[in-house]
Amino acid sequence: MNDVENQFRFSSILDYCRTGAVLIMLSVCIGSICALFLWLLDIVTACRIAHPVLLFGLPLAGVAVGLWYFWFGQDVEGGANLIVDEIHEPGAGVQLRMAPFVLIATVVSHLFGASVGREGTAIQVGGSLASATARLLRLRSSERCALLVCGIAAGFGSVFGTPVAGAVFALEVLTLGRLDYRFLLPAVMTSVIADWSCRAWGVHHVFYPLMFQGTLTADGSLLHVNPVLAAKVAGAAVVFGCLSWIFAESVHRLAALMKTVCPRSWLRPAIGGIATILLVMVVGNRDYLGLGVLPAEPGGASIVSFFGSAFYPWSWFWKLVFTVVVLASGFKGGEVTPLFFLGAASGNALAHVLHMPMDLLAAVGFVSVFAGAANTPLACTLMGVELFGAADIAYFAIGCFVACAFSGKTGIYLSQRVGVMTLREARSKN
Repeated sequence: MNDVENQFRFSSILDYCRTGAVLIMLSVCIGSICALFLWLLDIVTACRIAHPVLLFGLPLAGVAVGLWYFWFGQDVEGGANLIVDEIHEPGAGVQLRMAPFVLIATVVSHLFGASVGREGTAIQVGGSLASATARLLRLRSSERCALLVCGIAAGFGSVFGTPVAGAVFALEVLTLGRLDYRFLLPAVMTSVIADWSCRAWGVHHVFYPLMFQGTLTADGSLLHVNPVLAAKVAGAAVVFGCLSWIFAESVHRLAALMKTVCPRSWLRPAIGGIATILLVMVVGNRDYLGLGVLPAEPGGASIVSFFGSAFYPWSWFWKLVFTVVVLASGFKGGEVTPLFFLGAASGNALAHVLHMPMDLLAAVGFVSVFAGAANTPLACTLMGVELFGAADIAYFAIGCFVACAFSGKTGIYLSQRVGVMTLREARSKN
């Protein structure tokens, strides 16, 4: 081997070492900030439950955050869609201040009871830190895009405790029907390390009690794919897909209507806050405020409650209304955890009609409604495995892919590109 070849190999090894060091540092930072974020969410949620009067401050809190963005953060208000746009068409970059803006805004939203999620914050934290790192190191456009994908993966994987799903989500959310495997290895690496970092701070993710692990056959063995159950899951997934479409379309159309009714962006959250207060009065409880992962009071509706034997026929509807109102009016946070609630609640309701195990259909709905709304069926199938175990993977896959087929192309992420044609489009083209 000559000196030129030795020099090339040594240079390549150095490049890999530098890249690995950058990804490790970025992952640790994102995982640590997500740990801080989850800790703050626990604190403000407990505070809101202990002091119900905080709900009446929601309109004022929304206006305060709206003014903050209007005066100082208009260039970061695009959120996760801004990051996806930057990956597709690199330009000015994503500003570092996006991270503190969205983190504080989301914590404030949850303190006063807005029905928003947390994935939007995690993605924006990951994306903004990745963009700042790329600018600091003066990386090329292709390298900056790769780092942004890793930032999305690290944020999503660490905030939900699903690192593999986080990596695949970061690839799948960019273009409908197409995965760029060039970014897969660094995305997995950053997502796993970010998850480790988040857990190292003592953060614990909620356990969802899925007890169904298969159907017993006549000889006493377990059948993991029962044809009858699979058919029922597919039928329920059609409903899940329709709910995904209703959710996404409702948010987009109501947001457009609110812009017409109230042109001032900073004032629109007041409408959502007042509407939320009125909805609580109509429903008569506070089950649909905040994340809704755990019940605010014994017997209340929550994601965990839907895995039990209690029947919640209309919880999916009320969570849909509460979430659409606040997201369309401009509150920050995200859509994913409310979609988990919507999916698990609709699964709980459909299980009673289809005579299925409630915990199984709640778990399938949990991942399927999100899959349909985000157009990420593969990532959501893997999420089901990471959250609930691999025994029911066939049902997760059926639910996620069928829901995506019936949810349409327009999802919660408007910057997502379309990389495949529908069957009808292909026939018309031919």
